Amino acid sequence: MEDTNNPASNVARAIAAALDWNSAPEARKAAVSYLESVKTGDIRFLASTSFLLVKKNWSSEIRLHAFKMLQHLVRLRWDELNPTERGDFANVAVDLMSEIADPCEEWALKSQTAALVAEIVRREGINLWQELFPSLVSLSSKGPIQAELVSMMLRWLPEDITVHNEDLEGDRRRLLLRGLTQSLPEILPLLYSLLERHFGAALSEVSRQQLDVAKQHAATVTATLNAINAYAEWAPLPDLAKYGIIHGCGFLLSSLDFRLHACEFFKLVSPRKGPADASASEFESAMHDVFQILMKVSGEFLYRSGTSAGAIDESEFEFAEYICESMVSLGTSNLHCIVREDTILSMYLQQMLGYFQHFKIALHFQSLLFWLALMRDLMSKTKVAHSTGDGSTVNNADSGSGKVDSRKMRILSFLNDDICGAILDISFQRLVKREKAPGTQGPLELWSDDFEGKGDFSQYRSRLLELVKFVASNKPLVAGVKVSERVMAIINSLLISTMPAQDLAVMESMQSALENVVSAVFDGSNQFGGANSEVQLSLSRIFEGLLRQLLSLKWTEPPLVVALGHYLDALGPFLKYYPDAVGGVISKLFELLTSLPFVFKDPSTNSARHARLQICTSFIRIAKTSDKSILPHMKDIADTMAYLQREGRLLRGEHNLLVLLIPVKFSTWCRIQQQQEVLAWLLEPLSQQWMQLEWQNNYLSEPLGLVRLCSDTSFMWSLFHTVTFFERALKRSGIRKANLNLQSSSAENTAVIHPMASHLSWMLPPLLKLLRAIHSIWSPSISQLLPGEIKAAMTMSDAEQFSLLGEGNPKFSRGAVAFADGSQLDTSKEGYGEPNESDIRNWLKGVRDSGYNVLGLSATVGDPFFKSLDSGSVVVALMENIQSMEFRHIRQLVHSVLIHMVKFCPPDMWEVWLEKLLNPLFIHCQQVLSSSWSSLMHEGRAKVPDIHGIVAGSDLKVEVMEEKLLRDLTREICSLLSTMASSGLNNGIPPIEQSGHFNRVDVLFLKDLDAFASKSMVGFLLKHKDLALPALQISLEAFTWTDGEAVTKVSSFCSAVVLLAIQSNNIELQQFVSKDLFSAIIRGLALESNAVISADLVGLCREIFIYMCDRDPAPRQVLLSLPCITPQDLLAFEDALTKTASPREQKQHMRSLLVSGTGNNLKALAAQKSVNVITNVSTRPRSSDNAPENRTEEGESIGLAAIS
Repeated sequence: MEDTNNPASNVARAIAAALDWNSAPEARKAAVSYLESVKTGDIRFLASTSFLLVKKNWSSEIRLHAFKMLQHLVRLRWDELNPTERGDFANVAVDLMSEIADPCEEWALKSQTAALVAEIVRREGINLWQELFPSLVSLSSKGPIQAELVSMMLRWLPEDITVHNEDLEGDRRRLLLRGLTQSLPEILPLLYSLLERHFGAALSEVSRQQLDVAKQHAATVTATLNAINAYAEWAPLPDLAKYGIIHGCGFLLSSLDFRLHACEFFKLVSPRKGPADASASEFESAMHDVFQILMKVSGEFLYRSGTSAGAIDESEFEFAEYICESMVSLGTSNLHCIVREDTILSMYLQQMLGYFQHFKIALHFQSLLFWLALMRDLMSKTKVAHSTGDGSTVNNADSGSGKVDSRKMRILSFLNDDICGAILDISFQRLVKREKAPGTQGPLELWSDDFEGKGDFSQYRSRLLELVKFVASNKPLVAGVKVSERVMAIINSLLISTMPAQDLAVMESMQSALENVVSAVFDGSNQFGGANSEVQLSLSRIFEGLLRQLLSLKWTEPPLVVALGHYLDALGPFLKYYPDAVGGVISKLFELLTSLPFVFKDPSTNSARHARLQICTSFIRIAKTSDKSILPHMKDIADTMAYLQREGRLLRGEHNLLVLLIPVKFSTWCRIQQQQEVLAWLLEPLSQQWMQLEWQNNYLSEPLGLVRLCSDTSFMWSLFHTVTFFERALKRSGIRKANLNLQSSSAENTAVIHPMASHLSWMLPPLLKLLRAIHSIWSPSISQLLPGEIKAAMTMSDAEQFSLLGEGNPKFSRGAVAFADGSQLDTSKEGYGEPNESDIRNWLKGVRDSGYNVLGLSATVGDPFFKSLDSGSVVVALMENIQSMEFRHIRQLVHSVLIHMVKFCPPDMWEVWLEKLLNPLFIHCQQVLSSSWSSLMHEGRAKVPDIHGIVAGSDLKVEVMEEKLLRDLTREICSLLSTMASSGLNNGIPPIEQSGHFNRVDVLFLKDLDAFASKSMVGFLLKHKDLALPALQISLEAFTWTDGEAVTKVSSFCSAVVLLAIQSNNIELQQFVSKDLFSAIIRGLALESNAVISADLVGLCREIFIYMCDRDPAPRQVLLSLPCITPQDLLAFEDALTKTASPREQKQHMRSLLVSGTGNNLKALAAQKSVNVITNVSTRPRSSDNAPENRTEEGESIGLAAIS
């Protein structure tokens, strides 16, 4: 019950109840409510009561809460007090500082008192500060506790500068900063004097054994350092130097009790950037002092660490880590402050090298950040200059991008061979984790998984390798010598090792180092060709010697073979400049491949399988990095592959990997004739098996033959690799744009033939049979007869579901090949044992993906595809079971095959190919898309066939996947229509002059659709009604589907249809455009999702009305059917159109009419600050009860009159 005679007691009891977790919830809730009423109630009652409750006769908890209430008042309600009351309030608060200066008081209470005074000063501004300062100085001189309180207050004072406070407006923050900056000549000397006085007093009291008093002085020193650190981030650095702060904190670095707090000061100061004005020299002078202070401490630590490391304890290493961190910040941000002083710069770099070489991983890691930042900076501007390796530098600035910055070149001159060599030595040693090579690197503390706070090992290792690459670019000869010596030493160690596993881990770690050194030395960016001949000769000898050593090794153990293969492919860039060595490397790789067992007893664990695949991968890497040096050896490689395959010593998967030897730049390097020769070498062994009728009759002649194929594991995967080989051969052959003019200019290449053209006739027929068989198993009549394992394999994989949901993919197993959607194929098990559900699913997906790509890429060849292949077999293979295909498969078929066929089919073959291909597609897609979109918008579920058989974790996930599949297919079909409407396929449609005048097309010059059909694909489509009707229906309905991306694609198709309607005399087409299309576009503008394409849609409306209104009454009827338009409005609109010939102004008139005519309900035209992007999940309520309301909101009403 409240005590009206003692309100302070009431508040105290409420505080106690609110803080007492043992109180009943109702009591605590009532107490909190009461305290809130006090804080928001009468301000004078709040002030007087809170001041009473901070007195010593109350408990600490109540006093602390009372201080918080006072701070709340100052922060949020200060302006409610009049000036006199504010002055009295400030005086009482300052008096509290004197009262609380008692050894028995808790630190938290003293801190809150100081924070209250600081808050008052921040609110009142500089005038109050100037009044209070003398009293604060006087208070600080009375004793260590009072001085501690003053330091605490000074620490809290700039809080709103260093920590963002939402309650403090920008102008007030600027005023506070200005006021405190003006007060620095008073604040900083006071802080220095407190630091000096109480540090000396603490030492004196300790010597007199007065430890309690000494602790009070020490607390004051700590509070003063905390206050100093509050100013270190923003106070001008020259001021910190001028008033002795830098010197004082530097002195305290020698004190065990205070050095970590002093380190914090230098950590804050070191990364600060200097001003660009006249005070820059003063800043550099102050930063120079910081350099000298930290370098003195660093030098002492590194000397002790080097001479008596065992005598240094963990606290010393912790201190050194703080110092090193500040040294890194100094060098990264302010190295220019000492760059003109040779002695200091040299000493600084040597100390940072000392940290980099230190056995403690934490110190080494900090230094790594400095060296990496420094080398990035130096090398990014100095690539036109490179070291000759003897300490001098060749400057090619005149031939590069300009003169090299002299300051950076000066720093580079200090990075001599010894420094760069030491960096490389340590980097090489630290590339291995402690867990993999314990004790192999001597006293060095290697990276361990329990090393916290520094990221993971892969990030650390990538930084080391980046540093190695920069150093190698600067000192190629030093890097070549060091990496060669290191690799030779590891190999020799392995040859005599009693612990090969540890030494192998070290060797594996060095492969990346060798790769980075070689790429830095021999890639074009390092100007290797411009270095002097002596350096070139030395580098050649170094790497030739290393290569000879690697080629001489007779390793046959799988892990050693893998390591050796990696080392050989790391030398790829070297082989680019020394092609004579390529033959020996290729021979060695084949030797390694054939030295490994071909038959594996336990394929899931046998490392030989993995080693063979890795050797094949090494072939590919060398082919990529050695550039044209590989070309003279392609015939030998192909012959060896064929021989090994005939001998049964090369698996089909390995053969398929080796096919990737067709270089990435194959089509750039080789003329067509050369490409044809290489492809013939590689394709000939495959063609013999691929064209055999026996397997086609056995597995593809009847529907369930595929079941038998899936039980023949080895042959199943052989077919997969054959199809993927065809895909890669098509992708990497042909003529690139850069070579087209050059090659076609010669007489023998007047008619350029694709190098794969002659192979299509035997490649594609079996592939079409295979795809037809795969398509057929989704047919209901066949799927019900399939074994359960194949049925299960036909459902989506987890990876595909993750992809649809936008979730992360599962980790791949070793040897797995990833598909574009995130699914994977494990090639390490192929050919062994019975295939499981996952194997069959991956095989089906892999053959479908690559098979579609082969067909699409073959179509890009042009005439040889369309004129040599039976269109009927293609139609049957692709369209026979279109009604049973899932959305994801139709989308993939359209994307990978049909769009390419549409693009590259010759016009004289449109009749033979496209009508048969596209008719079943459009009919089926129009039906299923219409049904699924209706279901999605009316019931909240798209109900697509793809998710049948999936046991989903939640209904929401199923809905998301369904909607994503629906949108993907919708967009792909609209992309197909957009492709058909592309300008290159519609040269026969002349453009309309955009003059803006009515009835510009003379009816005497209108043509039949037949006149356009041979030169316009849209004209061809419209000529064939069976093809046109479903396509046009899709385009109409797309405007009402909430997918702006699909509408963007289909609008270009509609634009071509409008142009043909304007220029043809086809009455049906005119009526369709004037009525159906015009109405559909306006309905589409009612959807906010179409805002991104609204301008184009309004443009289509304008064209339809201007060019069709005098030939058909429908455009006027459509506009008059809008709910808010009258005949007078339409007449005024037409009058406005006649007064301007500007299409832009006419569009604006049309936009205004549509907006006003629909009562401003066309959401796509509504003025918005931003356009919402429609994601895969539509923003609709899930409850079916809300469906009708939702349909109205989304503009799903059929008639235009429903737009209201």
